[in-house]
Amino acid sequence: MDTKSLKKRSDYEWVIEPHGRMRVPAVIFGDESLIKAMDDKVCEQATNVASLPGIVKASYAMPDAHWGYGFPIGGVAAFDAEKGGVISAGGVGFDIACGVRTVTTGLTIDEVEPAKRTLAELLVRKIPAGLGSRGKLHLNKKQMDEVLVGGARWAVEHGYGDKQDLQRIEEHGTVSGADPAQVSDQAKKRQEDEVGTLGSGNHYLEVQKVAEVYDADIADVFGIREGYVTVSIHCGSRGLGHQIATEFLKRMATSASGYGIELPERDLACAPINSPVGRDYLGAMRSAINCALANRQMLTHLLRQAFASMFAKAELKLLYDVSHNTCKEETHLVNGQQKKLFVHRKGATRSFGPGDASVPPEFRGVGQPVLIGGTMGTASYILVGTCESMSLSFGSSCHGAGRCMSRNQAMRQWQGRDIVRGLEHRGILIRCPSLRGVAEEAPGAYKDVSEVVEVAHNANLSRKVAKLLPLICIKG
Repeated sequence: MDTKSLKKRSDYEWVIEPHGRMRVPAVIFGDESLIKAMDDKVCEQATNVASLPGIVKASYAMPDAHWGYGFPIGGVAAFDAEKGGVISAGGVGFDIACGVRTVTTGLTIDEVEPAKRTLAELLVRKIPAGLGSRGKLHLNKKQMDEVLVGGARWAVEHGYGDKQDLQRIEEHGTVSGADPAQVSDQAKKRQEDEVGTLGSGNHYLEVQKVAEVYDADIADVFGIREGYVTVSIHCGSRGLGHQIATEFLKRMATSASGYGIELPERDLACAPINSPVGRDYLGAMRSAINCALANRQMLTHLLRQAFASMFAKAELKLLYDVSHNTCKEETHLVNGQQKKLFVHRKGATRSFGPGDASVPPEFRGVGQPVLIGGTMGTASYILVGTCESMSLSFGSSCHGAGRCMSRNQAMRQWQGRDIVRGLEHRGILIRCPSLRGVAEEAPGAYKDVSEVVEVAHNANLSRKVAKLLPLICIKG
């Protein structure tokens, strides 16, 4: 990225001052190395977002930001419905409510390591993964609507987990305001056999070891101990979310001119929050959020069954579940006043600090767990939300490493079989139905997640708590 258009506010914060049609500044978080390595599209897209009606304070890009459809991936923007604010399907993304959930196991690495290969094969059989993967649960129309309204709560009520899980999920496992009537029959058809499946692309289920603890006090509150094993699940709303995004991007693009909205690019399609199109999208998007929460809850149930069959001492407790492709109605301080805003986070994770009422009671004294996923061969991180992030970025942080090359570029550079062998030499077992998928998701196709996390930490977007290293990765 050419830094000439950027004003350096601090070592980790860069600003594009309003010009042209921009209504607010664009703020990009990163150190000098990450900023220079970002593609120029991040600047262009963050600037375009800053021109949308009703945007508040600034358009933000996280340190893992890269090019996306309309909004950059790693983009954050908040809109005021009372001042003509908009909602954008491109600002949420195609994989609605894709997110990460991390589970502690109560097992040490010494207990799991000898059984690692057997565990990997069991998880492959137990966890449906890959393009078009189907689960054992088939939903009829009535059940589908119940899932879209009930989310993880529906799953728990049907025996897939317990009520304690719900306390460790955003919105207690169910987002209100879902309207299954706004979800097309085609979207529902795509999902009827996909609840409880990982899907493909960058989705995974990963068995990890806690390699390092940075803040022992907060780690203790989170139940994280060095030398112990955790499991993280990264997936979203599958075909249903993708279909909703596809349909509403077209609908918003078609209706934009009727609302007096001039789009800088078609993928930035949006509609006024209080318009019929805006309200319909909110109902559909919230349905997809609940679908994703139910999906991760079902996968956790399958994970618990697998561990229980191998480890009598295993006690799989949900640490937290947080989505990173959403639009949430939240209250934030703007110009000294509390305002209700619609906060878009696309490839960005909520990072609420101590004392916030939406943080689970047991974490409220320290802040919300922030879960940062790595790649097959690199670290993942557990961080904690900060009070500073509330004013810096509407309580948002990065969500992962962020791609630094396209999937096609990755396939030209790496062979899936070589990656699997190389990682196995390092003690990391990869199981994936597609070697092409492994090549597309090669660790080298992503930025250095440790550098991204260090920037998030130093910029006070979130604070480091623990580092996790992969043992087994089931790829979609």
